[in-house]
Amino acid sequence: MTLPDPAPLRVGITGHINLTPDTERLIADALRVELRRISDRPVHGVTCLAAGADQIFARAVLATGGTYEVILPAPDYRAAAIAQDRRAAYDELLQRATRVIHIDHNRSGTAAYVAANRELLRRIQRLVAVWDGELGCHAASTDRTVDWARQRGIPTTILWPTGARRMPTV
Repeated sequence: MTLPDPAPLRVGITGHINLTPDTERLIADALRVELRRISDRPVHGVTCLAAGADQIFARAVLATGGTYEVILPAPDYRAAAIAQDRRAAYDELLQRATRVIHIDHNRSGTAAYVAANRELLRRIQRLVAVWDGELGCHAASTDRTVDWARQRGIPTTILWPTGARRMPTV
C-alpha cells in the first residue's frame, strides 16, 4: 500500500517593496534556494502579493513547482498599493493563485495590512522575511510581522543577501 503524499509545507512571505532591480534578482535566487532548503517537495505559499518581496516570492514558488494563495487586505488594494507600471505583473500573478482570501476592510491602509499579515500568519507553518533588519515606521512593517511570527513560534528565515539594497524613499 502506498501512502498519500503529505500536504505541502505552507510558507508565508513578508518583506520590503522598494527593492533595487539588482536586489530583486538577488532575492529571487535566494528565495528559490530557501524554498528548496526548507522542503523536499514543492511548497504552498501565502502572500499579499505586494510589489517587491511578495511578488518575487510568488514567482519563486511557481519556479520551484509550488502553488500559492493570496490574501487581499481590501477591495481597493490594487489601485492603492500597486504602482501603475507593476499592475500587469500583479494581475498575472493574482490570476495564478489557487485561492484569494479577502480581508474584511473597506479601504487599504495600515489597519487592513495588519489584518492581512495576521491572517497570513494563521495560515502558515513557516515564514520567510526579505528584511534588511531595519525597524519599520508603521504597524504593518516587516519587522512587526517577523515579531508576531516569532511570538507564535513560527520558524522564520530572514533573507537579505550581500549586496542587497532598498531604493531610497522620496
